[in-house]
Amino acid sequence: MLRYLPLVFKNSLRNRRRSILTISSIAFSLCLLGLLFAMYRALFLAPPAPGQELRLVVRNKVSLTQSMPASYEARIRQVQGVKEASPWQWFGGTYKDNRDPKNFFARFGVDPKKFFGVHPEITIDPEVKQKFETERRACIVTTDLADKFGWKPGERIVLQGDIFPTNLELTLAGTFKAAGELETLYFNWDYVREGITSGRKDQIGAWQVLADSAESVPRISREIDAMFDNSPAQTKTESEQAFALSFVSFLGNVKVFLMSIVGAVTFTILLVSGNTMAMSVRERIREVGILKTLGYTPGAILTIILGEAAVISAIGGAIGIAMAQGMTAVIRQGPAFLQGLKTLSITPEVALLSLAVAISIGLISSIVPAWGAAKTPILDALRNAG
Repeated sequence: MLRYLPLVFKNSLRNRRRSILTISSIAFSLCLLGLLFAMYRALFLAPPAPGQELRLVVRNKVSLTQSMPASYEARIRQVQGVKEASPWQWFGGTYKDNRDPKNFFARFGVDPKKFFGVHPEITIDPEVKQKFETERRACIVTTDLADKFGWKPGERIVLQGDIFPTNLELTLAGTFKAAGELETLYFNWDYVREGITSGRKDQIGAWQVLADSAESVPRISREIDAMFDNSPAQTKTESEQAFALSFVSFLGNVKVFLMSIVGAVTFTILLVSGNTMAMSVRERIREVGILKTLGYTPGAILTIILGEAAVISAIGGAIGIAMAQGMTAVIRQGPAFLQGLKTLSITPEVALLSLAVAISIGLISSIVPAWGAAKTPILDALRNAG
């Protein structure tokens, strides 16, 4: 096999225009394919962030928009294995101008004294933590969000309410870091409750619950839901990772959608590569006869032609993977409405998978013309006019 490599490389680029066009087609297709593989991995296969594997979210079984009585918290804490529970209320609202997607970021109301018990993985300055726990209007934000807007400690942040009939005038206590937390602001939920006069004052959208061990998570989830099974507001308790994926489900069956596109792209590459190799073999059928006359066996002819297809596909695949890596960098700079894509990247596993798919498609698409050329008798090959 190795002795045929010089001939394989030389023949791969003998028709440069066609080879360049084929490589370009494969590169663009593999760029899309790599992005789809990376999205699938980021959404469905990525391991949970540190601390996330022990955290659950308790929400209304009917919908995320439906709240639950605040009294549920005391009963949730009674479940064996629950180390801590903290309110977790989406505020919504508007920062500056909601027509600009750059002004969108996550805003949650929490109990500052319980919040850090649920998020032990958070890295935060002790002074910032103390301010957040003691000052009613204090808030903390992720480092990336502070950098995005140029916020400094003491910054005044105004959020205009829409879901809740109150405006928040917050003071930035400082920043924090936590794996999986991107462009997020936390504030004291009691500050909002003070401005609410309706029955929603004693309602909570969700709770974050920290389990004592990964083994306890399934049991805690079942017991909490069973506890409120006959209540007017039934609950659905799930892992934090599953809760995040529930937002993706709003778009439909994303898995089927992604796999359908992968299938269409793969079929397209197969057609492009197959057409190229068929044309290449048809033009060189007399050369095949000469090679056989010189002593090349049908197996050698088959190896050379398959090798050419593999080389072209590998070059196109490598370029496509590099393009996909650049595309993921662009996507990571986009809005934070889907945090899973904020860590999107072409991992070594995704790159190897994409490259393997490209080479496999090249080999499969060329097997028919290569087999036909290898089995062509010498006289028939030499009589062929090309």
